[in-house]
Amino acid sequence: MKPGFFDRNELGRSLWVFRREFVWVGVFSLVANVLMLTPSIYLLQIYDRVLYSQSELTLLVITGFLVVFFAVMAFADWIRSRLLVRTGVRIDEELNHRVFTASFEAYLCQARRNPVEAFSALTTLRQFLTGQGILAFFDSPWTVIYIIVIFFLHPLLGLLSVLFACIQLGVAWMSHRVTVEEIERAAKAGIDSVEYVQGKLRNIEPLYAMGMLGDMRERWLGIHENSLNDSGISFLKQSRQQSVTKFVRYSMQSMTLGAAALLVIDGRLTPGAMIAVSMLMARALQPLDLLVASWELSVRAKMAFSQLETILEEFPERITDVRHDGEPAGEIRLDKLVARVQGRETPILNGLSAEIPAGKAVVVIGPSGSGKSTLARCMVGVWPGIDGQVLIDCQPVESWDRRVLGPHIGYLPQDIELFEGSIAENIARFGTVDPKKVVEAAQRTGIHEMVLRFPEGYDTDIGASGSMLSAGQRQRIGLARAIYGDPAFIVLDEPNANLDDAGDLALVRAIEYLRGLGKTVVVISHRPNIINIADLLLIMKEGRIIHFGQRDDVLSEIRSGAAVQSAESVG
Repeated sequence: MKPGFFDRNELGRSLWVFRREFVWVGVFSLVANVLMLTPSIYLLQIYDRVLYSQSELTLLVITGFLVVFFAVMAFADWIRSRLLVRTGVRIDEELNHRVFTASFEAYLCQARRNPVEAFSALTTLRQFLTGQGILAFFDSPWTVIYIIVIFFLHPLLGLLSVLFACIQLGVAWMSHRVTVEEIERAAKAGIDSVEYVQGKLRNIEPLYAMGMLGDMRERWLGIHENSLNDSGISFLKQSRQQSVTKFVRYSMQSMTLGAAALLVIDGRLTPGAMIAVSMLMARALQPLDLLVASWELSVRAKMAFSQLETILEEFPERITDVRHDGEPAGEIRLDKLVARVQGRETPILNGLSAEIPAGKAVVVIGPSGSGKSTLARCMVGVWPGIDGQVLIDCQPVESWDRRVLGPHIGYLPQDIELFEGSIAENIARFGTVDPKKVVEAAQRTGIHEMVLRFPEGYDTDIGASGSMLSAGQRQRIGLARAIYGDPAFIVLDEPNANLDDAGDLALVRAIEYLRGLGKTVVVISHRPNIINIADLLLIMKEGRIIHFGQRDDVLSEIRSGAAVQSAESVG
């Protein structure tokens, strides 16, 4: 039966899988901590038996046992450390896929979460669960065992050790109360500073060209100074608490030794027991001191757990009950589609309904801000917050397994984003590169000769985000990526925005080729020449469809409407 804490969410259930490993860590911690009694027992025997009996054989025997016990203790400590390292790797392997997917879905849904933040949270949680933080958790209960041993040596010293342990716990609790807010604030301020810089680096060219870098730097300095101030305050408070903890710990150890010395003077305790009590008290307080020292990591681990818990709950793993056999035909239907965005009351798309038969070429036109790009994102299933439905082959786009549907969708967004790697890898969508399909896609978009002119041809590395390419080259490679493998449904958002005449001609030929194969192609464009390749024409205005149908019928309807308006104005 799983405990409620671990059974309440996906993250808890994933961590509960590793309960056996942590049980074994506890077992080896038991062995190591029991054997930590060895030095105290050894000194007790030296002072109270060997020095009085002057038996060299006894000294040799107990020294031999000491070495053996130390070897076993070192082995147990090494095993538990090795086990924690392996467990850390397995925890990462268990969670990294889900964290990767959920964090990018959150970013896609404009939830204002940086994917890097989720990966950092996973790293922080893993380090806590497999580092000093978890060792302090396993070692702390042994404080009670060491105090019980002190009770056996003398009850008064046992009571004194209980008092000192309570004081140490009180100091640890106060440390948490005093520093937890500053630690959380400093962590958040550091993340904000890094995210600000990362966001500006993605748009460095206009910042530099238009002289905006200085102003942005001043803004960043303000954010960075806040981060430094919060970190400084947090560090000072933690340092102060650690100093107090050290003072309390060393003072209590010394007072324990002093109290034991008084008992020795009164003849109520042996010198060996006095030394043993001092060592036991130091060992009893050490795990509590380690708790204080690892408090910052534990607070950060708690924050990381909450972040991962939230993101995995908000973006659960997609489990589709609909089974799709074979390739999609590419029939698209919009059913009362409404698209919204946070912070805006008026929807971007307002009740769109239309049917696009498979194998048709559709051109979408309309003024800027009419919702054309949003419609494109809805069609390929990457826009959050929609009402109504987008259906592919009569099935909602979200019901499809993206790994199954993805290869049958081609998408060229308005903002072209290529990725670090070779030209061939980008065209092949970073899957298994099929050289024949890569070359075919390049030839149909008219970039084959251009690619061959690069130093390494298709193996040329394009740099981060395709930085070594021009805007036109990025767009044409993005187009080749969109049509790679002849997908059933292709959406092209302003595919000719950066193309020259040769690129325009290659684009038209590619669309005609795909239409000839029976593929469904949706093209969003401002250029009127692309209308000639359309079977269907869709005209949008202010988030609504104002005309949709066969191209010639729509154009005739527009001309008739324009003629009527002209006649009315003359009249």
